[in-house]
Amino acid sequence: MEWEDGKIRCRWANPKNERYLNYHDKEWGIPVHDDRKLFEMLILECFQAGLSWECVLNKQEAFCQAFDGFDLEKVCAYDEEKLNDLQNDTSIIRNRLKIRAAVNNAKVFRCIQQEYGSFSRYLWHWTDGKVVYEKGETSSPLSDAVSKDLKKRGMKFVGTTIVYSYMQAVGVIYSHEPGCFLEYKEGEDIC
Repeated sequence: MEWEDGKIRCRWANPKNERYLNYHDKEWGIPVHDDRKLFEMLILECFQAGLSWECVLNKQEAFCQAFDGFDLEKVCAYDEEKLNDLQNDTSIIRNRLKIRAAVNNAKVFRCIQQEYGSFSRYLWHWTDGKVVYEKGETSSPLSDAVSKDLKKRGMKFVGTTIVYSYMQAVGVIYSHEPGCFLEYKEGEDIC
């Protein structure tokens, strides 16, 4: 594909969607250690189940507003009235099960924070704080293990494929495709 700026990107990057290109170029695969951002991305990845990431990304600002800026304590405190408001919010994906899972997952996220000191410590402990470089996968033994653990803790919509995608999004797994201008080259430091 010919790109206006001459850079080659991963095949999934839509050249007609500026938000998507910005996400590909500046966010996807960059290591995240901030719990607020890790929480936001977990919620968004769970909503992506069965849909395209581009669909969710296009609604990111609406999700941020609907979910109180992804304020963990506020989301943990959502009551039935707030859940109904979310289900009626046409600016987000209004899947009842995913909305309820978001609140449930927020509570589990908070428990993990309390156990590990931060969700970041929990997530990165799986790789001893190191980025995993692999391409062309949709799941792995790592995503299998993290998914199994999150499910055991009570999270929903965290199957191995969603967890793998999440870990790619937050930089635990770095997967830019061969030929992409962001493709990892041996010895390179992506941080």
